[in-house]
Amino acid sequence: MTNSLPRFVAVLLLLASAAVFLHAHRGNEVFAPHQPLEKFPTQLGTQPGTWNGTDLAIDQETLNVLGPGEFLSRVYAPSADHSPSIDLLIAYFRSQSTGDTIHSPMHCLPGSGWLPTETTRVTVALPGHDPFPANRVVVAKGEFRNLVLYWYWAHDRGVASEYWAKYYLVKDSIEMHRSDGALVRIITPMYEGESAQAAYQRTLPFAGEIVPRLDDYIPR
Repeated sequence: MTNSLPRFVAVLLLLASAAVFLHAHRGNEVFAPHQPLEKFPTQLGTQPGTWNGTDLAIDQETLNVLGPGEFLSRVYAPSADHSPSIDLLIAYFRSQSTGDTIHSPMHCLPGSGWLPTETTRVTVALPGHDPFPANRVVVAKGEFRNLVLYWYWAHDRGVASEYWAKYYLVKDSIEMHRSDGALVRIITPMYEGESAQAAYQRTLPFAGEIVPRLDDYIPR
């Protein structure tokens, strides 16, 4: 506990300074044009219909945790085989200057009964984009397990840490006069006995379809 106190204080100071700075500079904020998330493709893949998406409603409790923003919640089912479906959530915030900033999705998963059992930081390396860090989490609910992969995205930059996202939020507000950003979350059910690494590898082709399209909906 003693060793974690300086880090805890530093985090509090970072969050407090970010809130103060953003509130003070919200009058100069620039809003970049972007495509609405509802226009995000429902069919993904190198072949037509490799993954077919169906929109999902977001319950009010989750919306309360996410805060004001623009959201896409969609489940993509593979058409070519019997692999598990993939649940995609993109939460885009046009402005975070009022103190409503992006929060970790781990805040809402326990409330729905899913508890994290394994948490790992991974480097996502996809064709056509620089590698970036993300969070890989195994969550369990009874005998069922899901793999959760999520990261924070702003201006063509992905980060895993909520605190680094806050740091870049202040930096971008100073340099670009923008406070927009997003959370990207992928969830897939895990096979019985499947390792987290194997499930993660299964998600990478899907992530490779998502990331190149993000700049159209989360402006760089």
